[in-house]
Amino acid sequence: MLASALCFTVMTVLVKLLADRYAAPVQIFYRQLAALILLSPLILRRGRKLFQSTRPGLLAFRAGAGAAALIFANYGYQYLPMAFANALSFTRALWIVPLSVFVLREGTNWARVGATLVGFAGVLIVLGLTPLPDEALLPTLAALASAMLFAFTITSMKVMTRDHSIQTILAWNAVLGVAFAAPPALLMWTWPDLGDLFILMLMGALAIATQACFAKALQRGDAAAIAPIDYTRLLFALLFGLLFFNETPTWNAIAGGCVIAGAAIYLSWREHRSNASSTRGGDGA
Repeated sequence: MLASALCFTVMTVLVKLLADRYAAPVQIFYRQLAALILLSPLILRRGRKLFQSTRPGLLAFRAGAGAAALIFANYGYQYLPMAFANALSFTRALWIVPLSVFVLREGTNWARVGATLVGFAGVLIVLGLTPLPDEALLPTLAALASAMLFAFTITSMKVMTRDHSIQTILAWNAVLGVAFAAPPALLMWTWPDLGDLFILMLMGALAIATQACFAKALQRGDAAAIAPIDYTRLLFALLFGLLFFNETPTWNAIAGGCVIAGAAIYLSWREHRSNASSTRGGDGA
């Protein structure tokens, strides 16, 4: 999950670097196309077997919702400070925890719920005290819509990892992602030069790495347990925003980041202890 957070944040840096030259749908199309190209050797080698699924409808829904979420998210990252945009994305935790209980039928406990709420409180510290201009309203609403859609895609990915390989999920998402991203991209089409094309392709590679790491995390752990660890993205965003865009972090952003990191570290430590205890108990039996 930490590797996924880092890859995602590096990708958002590239999104902002190209913001003045390529609209969000165009960026997402090239990103999805790059992901498809990177996965093409696997697709050609495995052929139709790679796409075999008992739930093609759910895979198609995930790809469509994911494409829309990416476009909304890119629009937000283009026009909002990195830390603020990342903080907005964490509102998906309000959706993930109840979805993990009612859709995934995962068990939960006070530690998981408490860590999620504390982490979200850190997000509110960042959001509640950050002054924004009026023109930031639409990007803010887009980022919130993206967070809701991402919650559904994360939940559906967890369902898929129960009886689908990560390679199958990525292949479906790559093929359908290009199909869903193409229509809005054509309305705002811009041809890239060679340098920008390389950056757009790199965004696709980072997208594959982000999804693969995230899917592996969901496969190995409960969604409600590992979701708060994703809050560390805000810390990466604060650092990269300062280094690349001179976005000086405010004291409330630093305080909120510390609260978020503390919640993630506590939950990871508690889950590790719980797993270790279960293992010792099983060995003793």
